[in-house]
Amino acid sequence: MVRDAGARLRQVLTWPSRPPRWGPWRPGAFGSPLRSTRLTSLLGVALGAAFGVCFVTGVLSHLIQHPPGWFWWPSRPVGLYRFTQGLHVATGLATVPLLGAKLWSVYPRLFAWPPVRGLAHAAERLGVAALVAAALFQVVTGVLNVAHWYAPMPFFFTAAHYWVAWLAIGALLTHIGVQLPAIRGALSRATGAAEAGKGAPLGRGDRGEEVDDGRRRLLRAVGVAAGVITVATVGQTVRPLARVSVLAPRRPGDGPQGLPVNRTADAAGVRAVALDPAYRLVVSGFGRDVSLSLADLGAMPQHTASLPIACVEGWSATGTWTGVRLRDLAALLGADPHGSEAEVESLQAAGRYRTSVVASPHLADGLTLLALRLGGEPLALDHGFPVRLIAPNRPGVLQTKWVGRITVRRSR
Repeated sequence: MVRDAGARLRQVLTWPSRPPRWGPWRPGAFGSPLRSTRLTSLLGVALGAAFGVCFVTGVLSHLIQHPPGWFWWPSRPVGLYRFTQGLHVATGLATVPLLGAKLWSVYPRLFAWPPVRGLAHAAERLGVAALVAAALFQVVTGVLNVAHWYAPMPFFFTAAHYWVAWLAIGALLTHIGVQLPAIRGALSRATGAAEAGKGAPLGRGDRGEEVDDGRRRLLRAVGVAAGVITVATVGQTVRPLARVSVLAPRRPGDGPQGLPVNRTADAAGVRAVALDPAYRLVVSGFGRDVSLSLADLGAMPQHTASLPIACVEGWSATGTWTGVRLRDLAALLGADPHGSEAEVESLQAAGRYRTSVVASPHLADGLTLLALRLGGEPLALDHGFPVRLIAPNRPGVLQTKWVGRITVRRSR
């Protein structure tokens, strides 16, 4: 029965002996002599390293935003998330030319004939298809996220990007495992020398040296392109490079009170309730409720901290915030900040990040504030007036604006 099934499968996978003569199968479709196993391997090493950094920092960002019960994230150093997320976005953008060059180098293999030569070959081809699709999805959606343009994505970006990242890294590791002997051979000196003229029509003499030189120029061009993209965008988090980062969708100094804004009060639908003179901040927990007006908050001990807003899109900017320590508000309820957590709710009626949980390390940290002022001035409405959360080493999406209620409870 097994033999019969195998025979039937081979019959299904029987392809015409001659490939079509159109599209990528037409004669001369892959005419460049620059392609070689060594070139593909070098591009693959660079792309694999960039993808690896992106994967690790991306998973970390997801765990911080959606922490499982076992996950722990510290409050210090204050700029750690700023660094990891900036690195995530920078390496992700640098993969754009790397991925393009890598796909160009293997383009002929994607359209090899016959498409499938058996079960093992079919499995390998499916793995490559999954890797290419996942890599393109990650790069395209990542660029759209950096641009803060979600209209073309009919899905929740964060979840899709996270789960496809696991698919991409799994397919990448499988591909490396299959191709490792070829990669090692291509990167060895002997093979590298033999590859110098491989692919050239003449295959020897001056023509071989010309092809080898062309490959080196191609690698340099890809490296320069990745460098230019990095410099032209990393200024959205590295302020000294802000002027030359012409492709950065955010600049550290742009926006009200010198800080960028992702979501305005009008977009959140909170203008009226945030400006209501009857505003009260409700702090509850451990069987008690405390209602505080803006005047009450202003009368409490005020503390100032220099902390960054670091957003998942890769931009960050530092502000000088003044307000009430969150642990002082917890103390009004008799709570021990070292064994408690606080759920912070926005005045927004709805929204995926309307609430955020401040875990014990951040609740106990004296730098975690309910900010009333920014740069010595009352908070701008778009920055979270009347009060907003600002805590060290947290994503901007968790720095809840327009805070209306805080619930303190024992840590889970």
